[in-house]
This record gives sequence, C-alpha cells and structure tokens, in this order.
Amino acid sequence: MGDVSFFLVFLAIVLIGATALIGTDIGAGLMRKRRARNELIDDGFDEPVASLPPVLLPADAKAADVDHVRFSLGLRGYRMDQVDEVLDDLRDQLASKDAALAAKEAQLASKDAEIERLREQLRTNVLSTSAEDRP
Repeated sequence: MGDVSFFLVFLAIVLIGATALIGTDIGAGLMRKRRARNELIDDGFDEPVASLPPVLLPADAKAADVDHVRFSLGLRGYRMDQVDEVLDDLRDQLASKDAALAAKEAQLASKDAEIERLREQLRTNVLSTSAEDRP
C-alpha cells in the first residue's frame, strides 16, 4: 500500500507541474515554437493586436500639448500619479525651453536691428566721405 500511495503522490505532483507549465508563459512559448515548426497546432495564444491609436505629441510640441495627453486605462498599466508627474515635468521643461528660445529670438532680432542701423550709418559715412573727396 505504501508503493501505491507514493505513486499517487508522485502522479499528483507531475500533473500539478504540467498544469502550471501549460498555464504559464513558458508553456505558451513552447507551444509557439512548436507551432512555428508545425502550423497544424493552434494553441490559441496569439499576440495581442493593438486596437487603440498611439498616444503621440505633435512634432512641434508646446507645453500646452502635454496637458492634453491622455492615456487609456489598462489592467496592468502604469501608475497614473507617476505618469502625471513625468508629464508635468516635461511640460515645465518645454515651457522653460520655449521661454529661453523666445528670449534668444528677441535678442537676435535686436542684434539684427543694430546691425542694420550700423550698416546704414556706414553707408552714410562712406557717401559723405566720397562727396567731400570730389573736387
């Protein structure tokens, strides 16, 4: 009777292990490899197809565009507070870069105006000098 109970315990352990292996990703991966070799076996575990459009920022993203980004809810998605924190940080970085860029553009415009003023002054000086040199 001891050998029969040992066999039944061993059989139960093997069945539990086989069930666990088939129910995990390891077993599904083995079935996919086998299906790749033999197309007659269908394990029912196809790769999921994305049914939602991707969440993208425009090519010329502004800080306000980050405020309008919304992610879909998923069963095992990211923590929303962490995503919000990263998006807030990204928005702030974009806003500061936009402000720095606007300041540089204003500085460049003032330099361009100064260069144009100096060119005009140089033209005036050259014309007045050439007029004085004529006899």
